[in-house]
Amino acid sequence: MGLELESARLRLRQWREEDTDPFYEFFRDPHTHAIYQTDFERHDIWRRIASFIGHWHLRGFGPWALEDKASGLFAGYAGLWFPPEFSDVEVGYGIMPEFRGRGYAPEAARMARDHGHEFGIKRLVSYIKPGNTQSRRVAEKLGARPDGEFPLRGVPHTVFLHRKP
Repeated sequence: MGLELESARLRLRQWREEDTDPFYEFFRDPHTHAIYQTDFERHDIWRRIASFIGHWHLRGFGPWALEDKASGLFAGYAGLWFPPEFSDVEVGYGIMPEFRGRGYAPEAARMARDHGHEFGIKRLVSYIKPGNTQSRRVAEKLGARPDGEFPLRGVPHTVFLHRKP
């Protein structure tokens, strides 16, 4: 289906049904919930994963599941997302609580961003909700800079533009 990438510590791989439970736990985490403010049920997560897989088929790119190579555990997600209501292709990422603080978010986001540029996508952004300082730091580590606002789920998000490295 889709391309898989690896770094020294992470495998960016296609989604599997067994990712449903850990991805559900990701959305149950208080920090994650504060960002997304959505009460997902387990069946919602299964549908979200199915939409990620469908995105790969429709667009030729999409979000990957992150796997910690040392443990083989689900470590989060990262990738490119471009549903019809978006103005630009987004570089998105989210890390499981037990893997936060290890630099996995910038590592995975950098691989996703670079893949997007190699794929020929001219404009890559990250839509970051006000107050999400962790995501802002990740975008800034990658050299992204604020470039306006975009309304996402009724909330203005800062658009961080990722320039080609």
